[in-house]
Amino acid sequence: MLERQNGPLIVQSDMTVLLDYEHPLSEEARSKLILFAELVKRPGNWHTYKISSLSLWNAASTGMDPSSVIESLRAYARYGMPGVLETNIRVLMNRYGKLRLEIHEEVLLLYGEESLLNELAGHVAIAECLAERRDGTAWEVSPAHRGQLKQELIRLGYPVIDLAGYHTGEALSVELAPVTRRGQPFGLRDYQRQAVDLFYKEGSIQGGSGVVVLPCGAGKTIVGIAALARLNNATLILTSSATSVQQWKEELLDKTTLQPSEVGEYTGATKEVRPVTIATYQILTHRKSKNDPFSHMKLFSERDWGLIIYDEVHLLPAPVFRMTADIQATRRLGLTATLVREDGCEEDVFSLIGPKQFELQWKTVEAEGHIASVKCTEIRVPLDQGISELYHSAEKRSRLRLAAENPGKVTIVRQLLERHQGTPTLIIGQYLDQLHAIADSLEVPVITGELPQKERQSLYEQFKAGDVRVLAVSKVANFAVDLPDAAVAIQISGSYGSRQEEAQRIGRILRPKEGLNEAWFYTIVTDDTKETEFAAKRQMFLLEQGYQYELERR
Repeated sequence: MLERQNGPLIVQSDMTVLLDYEHPLSEEARSKLILFAELVKRPGNWHTYKISSLSLWNAASTGMDPSSVIESLRAYARYGMPGVLETNIRVLMNRYGKLRLEIHEEVLLLYGEESLLNELAGHVAIAECLAERRDGTAWEVSPAHRGQLKQELIRLGYPVIDLAGYHTGEALSVELAPVTRRGQPFGLRDYQRQAVDLFYKEGSIQGGSGVVVLPCGAGKTIVGIAALARLNNATLILTSSATSVQQWKEELLDKTTLQPSEVGEYTGATKEVRPVTIATYQILTHRKSKNDPFSHMKLFSERDWGLIIYDEVHLLPAPVFRMTADIQATRRLGLTATLVREDGCEEDVFSLIGPKQFELQWKTVEAEGHIASVKCTEIRVPLDQGISELYHSAEKRSRLRLAAENPGKVTIVRQLLERHQGTPTLIIGQYLDQLHAIADSLEVPVITGELPQKERQSLYEQFKAGDVRVLAVSKVANFAVDLPDAAVAIQISGSYGSRQEEAQRIGRILRPKEGLNEAWFYTIVTDDTKETEFAAKRQMFLLEQGYQYELERR
């Protein structure tokens, strides 16, 4: 056991934990800490983690118990473990499993201790979901309120274990192919098989809903396809873009026995409802005006779906959450590289899609060679003298954009392209004027939301073929764009302090590479401006995963 006074952690009673990143055991402690806490800030060498009810419940859902969490903290605590924190951890984690939803004689029942049920029934939002009281420990629930009840209970601090099971849905015969249609041998990696097993849980009522968390490039799509093949049911797949819809379709037809006539696309351009249908979140949330109904939400009831896959579940729009509350009898699988949501709706993912069923740390996948080893560098450049006066007189919001669009960044981009000449490179930015200006200056093609889907796809294909070596891309390329040869990403601007976006952007270069399996991620930041503050926030998720950012000043 480590001597406490020498530990890298300072454990505080307010459920925050400080990690001394210079300590020789910091990496060892961090690997334990991220299983039940989230990095929230990193001033200097001290990184601050927050333990929350949700982080503890996600830990509980993967099999951790209060004692293992407490022991991890004690083992590395420099000054011991506050008693109040130990009590809070036990109270919060022991709430996981206090409430269960089960079917008994075809009736949906909420089970729990009599005193707890009495207390909860006193809340109006809970009472609306309850019907007849059966006995001291069971209360009948209207099936239509299954999702709403779970949402309201988690907001009160009581997660529900949903054991009510799921309807089978429309049957569909599909198997994984041992050889792809491109002639390549195909099989699941061990962690992909484990993820599917934990989601499915041998068909038991405990399986069938939840979230699988894997790094970008580690094969989340393959996990979804394998779950579909395991269940053999009609499946609705929801994803982030028309490009992603096409990639899902290609993977399904390449790696399963499904025929083209069984796979439909449901986008702005094409609306096919088939046994496996792939739709975008954007089409589902489309309406003529903010007062009109969502005209395509009927897709949820167009067939008797046995499985709904939410790709990039951290992007799930609020209107789709409301539909997800209504379809709790359907199996649901969320796929994501990060449970971080910038809108704070993590609780809704937990209650309506399901708890975290499986997570694999990015560095673990890297060590196994399944994703590239990435060197992260933040390059600080001075503010261009031509806009310095304008920057200092501007309001706060305008300052960030002025710093982000600093003309001085163009020289650095040019230098990095020379450093990695011939290497497939993405220049990634937030602001369209900036992207177009840099693309014109460097004479490289640019992809933004303004570009028709057909032209985007053509440029992606040219990049894959090696005919185009450098692409400038906006946020349309943040998610689910498969460019396996991309090995350099140069980030010139971003969405404020979005940790989620930072993770997705590095994900564009994580596909395994031939040879040394290396990639490079550069972030160009204007020094001594608001942009440095937001850059620090953006990097937190990747730091939590064990990545390090080297700092260069120009």
